Amino acid sequence: MIGGISNRVLLGGVALICASAMGFALYLQYVVGLSVCPLCLTQRVFIIGTGIVAFLGFVHGPAMLGQRVYGGIALLFSGIGCGFAARHVWLQHLPPEEVPACGPPLAYMLETLPFSETLTLLLTGDGNCAEVVWSLFGLSIPELTLGLFIALIVVLTTIIARAR
Repeated sequence: MIGGISNRVLLGGVALICASAMGFALYLQYVVGLSVCPLCLTQRVFIIGTGIVAFLGFVHGPAMLGQRVYGGIALLFSGIGCGFAARHVWLQHLPPEEVPACGPPLAYMLETLPFSETLTLLLTGDGNCAEVVWSLFGLSIPELTLGLFIALIVVLTTIIARAR
């Protein structure tokens, strides 16, 4: 324990932050009425994955090796999510003529396209992902999510480094 905060408490904090981020995402979707683009869905998967692993680490309360394992797996989820968030931010900053064409809604893709094509579209995004529909302090949702993933990476790296 360094600075008075144990790794277990940090893992609990990571889980709480991920749960809060998902609660806010669901609020924006169901209360505010924002539609969810493919890259947003992909980022949600990695926020949920990070949160679940961190929660399991918090509940389990393992010794040092276990803290590194939980921290490492959560770091992997956060790192991949950070990559998708960065791609999303990149898509939003493309000139209009370079934005990929908009794709069909997810429900339609799941019904008509092979799963591999649907998965590819979820992982690469489309023109819908380039639209900025909401912002906070001048930052779009993907920019805020990128900041969240970076913060999670810093905390999880700290957990791994301290678990010796």
